[in-house]
Amino acid sequence: MIDTRFPSRKGQVLVLCAPSGTGKSTLVKSLRGEFAEVGFSISCTTREPRQGEAHGREYYFLSVEEFKTKRDAGEFAEWAEVHGNFYGTPKKPVEKMLFKGMDILFDIDFQGAMQLMETMSDGIFVFLMPPSYSELKARLEGRNTDSAEVIGRRLRNAMSEMASAPQFEYWIVNDDLDKAYSELRSIYLAGKNRPCTNPGLLESILSTWE
Repeated sequence: MIDTRFPSRKGQVLVLCAPSGTGKSTLVKSLRGEFAEVGFSISCTTREPRQGEAHGREYYFLSVEEFKTKRDAGEFAEWAEVHGNFYGTPKKPVEKMLFKGMDILFDIDFQGAMQLMETMSDGIFVFLMPPSYSELKARLEGRNTDSAEVIGRRLRNAMSEMASAPQFEYWIVNDDLDKAYSELRSIYLAGKNRPCTNPGLLESILSTWE
């Protein structure tokens, strides 16, 4: 729950980045399921919906023209072109949630994460990685959602994405889902106690001194 004793608390930004197929979506779902105060940044994308996905739930599915119009109007906190499709995070919902003291979880690609490191430097940046190339390949093929061509492109892109890992504060290897979630959970909880997310805490307590 949100701590109402100190209403000046700022929402924290938790950014989770990973190569496609690493298990990021599963961890995101688990964290949001446990902590009601974690708001999720729903991105816009120009890719086609996968089976079971709905507009406004997993993504806002836009045409290329709609996306570019929003991008050019400065409506995205970050945006990127990934695997031949555009992805972007609407800015206004993010600002509203942070103002209310809600935490926001970003599930984005590494290009978007690089932008957020510039615009939201107080964020917590976590890189999730697979235990090996062969395991990542098996996971992508096991999803049965993409063609062999798409899978090949994702695997090629994974190499450059892994190369960006040193720019992140935390690394999690998803070789065991329960362990990976425990590590992500610990990072999230520790972030609640950073000075930058509690700007009024010290002053509030000092004001009680006689």
